[in-house]
Amino acid sequence: MNLTNCTRATQFILVGLPSVWGLESIMYASIFLLYILSLIGNGLIILIVIMDRYLQKPMYFFLTNLSIKDIGYTTVFIPKLLVNYLSANNSICFYCCVIQLCFYFFFGVTEFFIITLISLDRYVAICYPLRYTNIMTSRVCLKLSIAAWFGGFLSIICQVAMIANLPYCTSNIINHFYCDVGPVLKIAGGDTHLIEALGFLVAVLVILSSLIFTLISYLFILYTILRMPSTSRQQRAFSTCASHLVVVSLLYGSVFFVYLRPTVKNSSFSMMKSVAILYTFITPVLNPFIYSIRNNEVKGSASKIIERMVPGLRNL
Repeated sequence: MNLTNCTRATQFILVGLPSVWGLESIMYASIFLLYILSLIGNGLIILIVIMDRYLQKPMYFFLTNLSIKDIGYTTVFIPKLLVNYLSANNSICFYCCVIQLCFYFFFGVTEFFIITLISLDRYVAICYPLRYTNIMTSRVCLKLSIAAWFGGFLSIICQVAMIANLPYCTSNIINHFYCDVGPVLKIAGGDTHLIEALGFLVAVLVILSSLIFTLISYLFILYTILRMPSTSRQQRAFSTCASHLVVVSLLYGSVFFVYLRPTVKNSSFSMMKSVAILYTFITPVLNPFIYSIRNNEVKGSASKIIERMVPGLRNL
């Protein structure tokens, strides 16, 4: 087939979520609820950190970045997914699909850099407590944050540009509930080996390097904690880091399965969709609750802000 003279598809059809007979309404209602919880949870984290000067520290600055990422990450595809379900029209325009793919991976890759920065912050705070304020200054934190977002953009822009210029002539049905690289390449014409190799290289460099850095940081943290003479200090340090390790385990476990493979184009998309639900719907909702429920500083600040906004609440 001559792909150079074909008529490019102007829109794609998204297959949607894995079908569960008779439970589609419950499934999409649950997704809507998770999306609202994600917006509320992450929005509250951002609001609390901005309003309470006591929380304007490196750890909470990076946590705010993570919350901004989570809001953008879920907003890229969940509203479109819900609108498609309500309208019974699973179509998405070609350029909308490219934009969705671009921002989805931009936020996704940036998350690994932010997670790495949080582990760096915990490493300096626990291993070098006396030098912490001199090392993690506001200027350093701002530069690290900008580098994380800029690094996420640079990591994906070349691959997205190459995907956008591929011919799509044989099929316009994407076997996923959003525009993901594997399903999109599956219906693309032309040679996609270079794009797949580039994507695999980026995945290895970003995912593996951030995981190795995070694990090394926590090995040093664990070594330092075990040498602490006070049991209460050990428990406090473990509590601070435990929430981060939960997020790391959920994120890397699911992403390894989906993206860290040389040929995502020929993967089992039914299984990929099921695993993708974990890190697209569940993790963004859990992040603010995992970080705040176990954090007395966040809970205390939230209580003070609520009392300030509702003065009569203290007397109840």
